[in-house]
Amino acid sequence: MDFRLGRVPDVKDIGLVGVPNSGKSTLFTALTHTGSHGGRANQAVVEVPDPRVRALSEMERSKKHVHAQVRFVDVPGGTSSAQGVASLREIDALCIVVRCFGPDATPAEELASVRADLLLADLAIVDSAREKAQKRARGKATDETAALQRAHDALLAETPLRDAGLTADELTHLRSLAPLTLKPWVVVANMEEGSDVPPGLPEGTVGVWAAIEAEVADMDPDEAVALLDEFGVDEPGLQKVIAASYRALDLITFLTTSENESRAWEVRSGATASEAAGTIHTDMKRGFIRAEVISFEDLAAVGGLDAAKHKGLVRVEGKDYVVREGDVFHVRFAV
Repeated sequence: MDFRLGRVPDVKDIGLVGVPNSGKSTLFTALTHTGSHGGRANQAVVEVPDPRVRALSEMERSKKHVHAQVRFVDVPGGTSSAQGVASLREIDALCIVVRCFGPDATPAEELASVRADLLLADLAIVDSAREKAQKRARGKATDETAALQRAHDALLAETPLRDAGLTADELTHLRSLAPLTLKPWVVVANMEEGSDVPPGLPEGTVGVWAAIEAEVADMDPDEAVALLDEFGVDEPGLQKVIAASYRALDLITFLTTSENESRAWEVRSGATASEAAGTIHTDMKRGFIRAEVISFEDLAAVGGLDAAKHKGLVRVEGKDYVVREGDVFHVRFAV
């Protein structure tokens, strides 16, 4: 059976993983509003909720608005099968789902079990690569063998590779292996209605009442929101999980607007104006001249770009300007 995901351009993949009966497929339905069918990798691209996109479109009278997107993947087998592990290596971030409902729930133990599986999966692939590198080196110490040995030692000590203090040069010898413990992890507590995240889980754990959100997945969106509000769900799980995933992936959002469309774009935190321009189109980075920038908050406060320009609120920034969350960009370029 083919579990290959097939990359979606400019879309981050978030893989759902958990022990059997953790409810990860229920969470997948709650997040994506799609059904879950056994026997194949369930995938769904969803819009990143961001009210600024529609507001910007209305302010500038754009013909359409486009949200950033992420793809959720529920891989059958998860860490318990070689095919599942291979699919998880293609993922940008892992969303570890632990069951927090029922009298027999042991979420901290479930998390420890998944963590152990991820460490063992990485140890197996690092050991294989280390043996091959040692054969190529014919007994001599090389940068590659040293990096793989450090990774091996860290994993043997049950330390995820992202916490092993590996140098940038050492990481270059590991990235082709796509280690699961180098990826960002988000822990999601799958809870019963009315409950809170239980003690014993890491700080930043996201709590979701997955079952009730899955039940309203097929309803009219407005009716679903109203019903969830009655149950006390003031922030849908989708928003919480994506927000946590963005933090884990170190992503921020900037926006563009024109007569044709207003759009949200994701870029790594710390990206420069020229890098953000390249996210829109490679020609924009290559021929970057300047960026005209204003924060969404300042733009919304005056009601639109014309008023912002009249008040002198739109700044001119060069290619090395560091993009901020919520910046509204207009790139000037020539190729």
